[in-house]
Amino acid sequence: MAKEDYYKLLGVDRNASDAEIKKSYRSKAMKFHPDRNKENPEESEAKFKQIKEAYEVLSDPKKRSAYDQFGHAGVDGSMGGRSGGFTGESFSDVFSDVFGDIFGGGRQRSGVQRGADLRYNLELSLEEAVGGTEAKIRVPVLVVCNECDGSGAKKGSSPVTCSTCHGHGQVRMQQGFFSVQQTCPTCHGSGKQIKDPCRKCHGQGRVQDTKTLSVKVPAGVDIGDRIRLSGEGEAGLNGGPSGDLYVQINVRDHAIFTRDGANLYCEVPISFPTACLGGELEVPTLDGKVKLKIPSETQTGKLFRLRGKGVKPVRGGAVGDLLCRVIIETPIHLTKDQRDMIEQLGQSLVGGGKHHSPQEHSWLDGVKSFFEKLTG
Repeated sequence: MAKEDYYKLLGVDRNASDAEIKKSYRSKAMKFHPDRNKENPEESEAKFKQIKEAYEVLSDPKKRSAYDQFGHAGVDGSMGGRSGGFTGESFSDVFSDVFGDIFGGGRQRSGVQRGADLRYNLELSLEEAVGGTEAKIRVPVLVVCNECDGSGAKKGSSPVTCSTCHGHGQVRMQQGFFSVQQTCPTCHGSGKQIKDPCRKCHGQGRVQDTKTLSVKVPAGVDIGDRIRLSGEGEAGLNGGPSGDLYVQINVRDHAIFTRDGANLYCEVPISFPTACLGGELEVPTLDGKVKLKIPSETQTGKLFRLRGKGVKPVRGGAVGDLLCRVIIETPIHLTKDQRDMIEQLGQSLVGGGKHHSPQEHSWLDGVKSFFEKLTG
């Protein structure tokens, strides 16, 4: 009986790439494997044998070239009699080949692991956050054991091949016709066992230590910003790279200023005479004191903007402003003469009505209208 064309068996074109051939073989091998076709094992075994034979030829560059030139005659002699019957390869072997790239099946693992990332909370004053600073921090961290250089074995000895996985780093777990590769529970994927552990690290290859680091904090950082120190996290296992250290910024509350993005805010108390007659005050900024002119008849809550006296954002952009909110302070602990003068002032203002107190009368008018609607 004439053999079927290998390309047709795999369902690929003659110019198919190696990846396309492999992908098609995996799909068809899963479909026709006898272990998955118990109702008609003989027919599926014959089909599986043909598919496997086709893949063995087309996946080998030399055999594929010979097949392309001479057909089946060019490769029949090179099959070594393997095409004469089913090879007995279990479905678990095909499953491992198909999903090996995902689960790591069939590949030795070195056990090399990257160290864990760490976080350090750094608390700054507002001045340090806005102007930038350099902070010294002490971080508890796992470092490579200097006694065994991270091997975990006692000085003068070395790890031996794992007796469970025989150095592969993985063991195969059989469940029915499924076979799944898992990390070796004895060596944890390294393929090595430590018979005589290091006394300092007890075979772990790492020890707890405290590092003192210098952190350069750029100007303009804010609450929640992070600074990454590459390689300053925990040491890796079995020669793996160290993790990173993330310095999380927190800014303490300030006695005068509050921050909102690039802008700063502060409250400035002013006296009743200053609010009435106007004046000039000294107000603080992070750069020093500046003069703030208060116009006459200033109302409480009025905002005064001092441009460029805020924060320059760490990620760039224009410098923010300082916004000063004035609060009119009511005098307390008045003497009799002071009370008399204020009463005289109050009586002199009564006749002015809306002219002297526009906000008060506007509010009273609104209250009156509200009650009229309720009673009407």
